[in-house]
Amino acid sequence: MAVILMLVFLGVFAITAGLAYAFSHGSARRSKRVAAVLESALANGNEKAAEINLDFRKNDLLSAVPWLNRRLIKLDLAERLQAFLAQAGLKWTTGKLILLSLAALAGAFYLVHLRTGSVIFSLLCGLAAGAAPFGYVAFKRQQRFAKFEKGLPDALDLIVSALRVGHSFSAALSLVTRECPDPVASEFRTCFEEQNFGLELRGAFENLVSRVPIQDLRIAVTAILIQKESGGNLSEVLEKTAYVTRQRFRLKRQIQVHTAQGRLTGLILTLLPVVLGIGLYLVNPSAMSLLWTRPIGIKLLYTAGAMLTAGTLIIQKIVRMDV
Repeated sequence: MAVILMLVFLGVFAITAGLAYAFSHGSARRSKRVAAVLESALANGNEKAAEINLDFRKNDLLSAVPWLNRRLIKLDLAERLQAFLAQAGLKWTTGKLILLSLAALAGAFYLVHLRTGSVIFSLLCGLAAGAAPFGYVAFKRQQRFAKFEKGLPDALDLIVSALRVGHSFSAALSLVTRECPDPVASEFRTCFEEQNFGLELRGAFENLVSRVPIQDLRIAVTAILIQKESGGNLSEVLEKTAYVTRQRFRLKRQIQVHTAQGRLTGLILTLLPVVLGIGLYLVNPSAMSLLWTRPIGIKLLYTAGAMLTAGTLIIQKIVRMDV
């Protein structure tokens, strides 16, 4: 048993060290290449400097591993995953997310299969472990959107105050990028820079909505674009938009208070069978091992997993309300 544990430890350590080396080596080599290009371009009297073409276009690196980056560029899914990571505010690359997911899948599959010997059950556990990095990114994304939604009314009030004292709309946006906390400041800073670089106001705000797809921001952007096309008092429009946003946010908080008991019940009912099974296995391993060493036990495990998943989805459907 000690030899098996040692082999598992060495395997996981080798995979982790290989991934870390690939990420660091790819990033270091790319940094050295950029530094060499800039040094050659700025050198005085260098004949090769005139032959170097510098590309200042935005080029997002999907992976620090060169061969993986070339293959991910060809996939449309990679761009969606990169946007997903950007919305979560994480500095990960698409390649890192995929490799972490594959490593978790392979590690969980190997450990469970080593203990139970069931391929299907091990595969299900591996898929659950492989989905864990994506679940973490989705959790961070939801947290960032909630923080943006909370700070949006204050940003709109700041724009209203700037417009009423005589500032232009662009100056008001610039004020938001300096005074508001992240992620409101960072997202509006990107919108402000896109507008300064020549993009139309509609295009810049459409990009903002695509990066932060929440309903309150769509309402504010729609109000701004309609006012720009039809005219009117923009400060008054944004003031009413901020009021509506605050009321919707207050209503969401009230719904969360009233559904707190149902959400807690769903969480307890979901985790209770898993925690109880782990506890019984620690107390009496021989009795619990019957669930994966005999055919009837495997069938019971599949049935229990399907019923647990269905019950969790039903409870989430009941307690979740759209405002």
